[in-house]
Amino acid sequence: MDHTRRKFAFFLAVGIVLTLAAALVSLTLGRFGASAGDVMRALASLVTGSQASDRLAGLVLEIRLPRILLALLAGAGLAMAGAAFQSIFVNPLATPDTLGVASGSAFGAVVAILLGMPALIVQFCALVCGLLAVAVVWAVSCSRGRTSMLMLILSGLVVAALFSALISLVKYLADPQDTLPTITFWMMGAMTGASMKALALSSPFVLVGCAALYLLRWKLNALSLSDEEAASLGIRVKWLRAIVITAATMISAAVVSMCGLIGWVGLLVPHFVRLVTGNNNMRVMPASMVYGALFMLVCDTIARSACSLEIPVSILTAVIGAPVFLILLHRSPLTRRL
Repeated sequence: MDHTRRKFAFFLAVGIVLTLAAALVSLTLGRFGASAGDVMRALASLVTGSQASDRLAGLVLEIRLPRILLALLAGAGLAMAGAAFQSIFVNPLATPDTLGVASGSAFGAVVAILLGMPALIVQFCALVCGLLAVAVVWAVSCSRGRTSMLMLILSGLVVAALFSALISLVKYLADPQDTLPTITFWMMGAMTGASMKALALSSPFVLVGCAALYLLRWKLNALSLSDEEAASLGIRVKWLRAIVITAATMISAAVVSMCGLIGWVGLLVPHFVRLVTGNNNMRVMPASMVYGALFMLVCDTIARSACSLEIPVSILTAVIGAPVFLILLHRSPLTRRL
């Protein structure tokens, strides 16, 4: 047991160190390079409360820092939400969009873009519609008086398909010269709209959701049992599932509202973590949070620094995530019990 704890502590410490190092390196990279000294002076001015004295410090603090914070927040949130959904549904293919939250959020955003709303209103509409989509899924699954996992998943698939069709309708109605490219680029997923105002609007939902999942991580292990066995351990299964689904939905909707549709993080990272730490959610949750943040930050840094034209980060997460996931599948088959 001591060996397992030491191994996990080392794995987590390595992830934290790599994440901090990646964040500092990311602050120096971009179309306009900055030295480590420039970054340190800019960060020092932020800590001391003094005003940034040059354009480079403003670039670091007002453009790169919010983007890095968004990447860390989004990666950590999506990875934890993915791990939670995989545990609650006992399904290794479950993702943050299993209940249609991403499709609902995307629909809210594209409608706001079609109406010419400002960025913060687009973000707010995406957040509200994502939460509304899962509320509809939950209401449909409870319509017969008892919620089953199968009914919940099927309702999520139907609602996601419905919102996807509505998104296609909005794209069909959009101006192909102006609005349609904006909608298409937003749905590809990118961190270009990162700002402290955007973070202030949606980050509380991510932080509260992550905190709830972290505090409930030990109870998630009981959800791999039958309802009767879990109840015999004193677990109120229905309430636990409702809280976990609500927390994971808040995270997913908030992330989509800030940076669009980004896949693979919630699927890949928990599998990688389980391969190293095992299936105990006491370890999976914190490790997924750290390595999800690291994965997203690395992908976003490459997306904005690899070439002069920025690559949508969702393309990179898929290009990197798909082959890595195949390797993980080879070493840890999907039939393995979570």
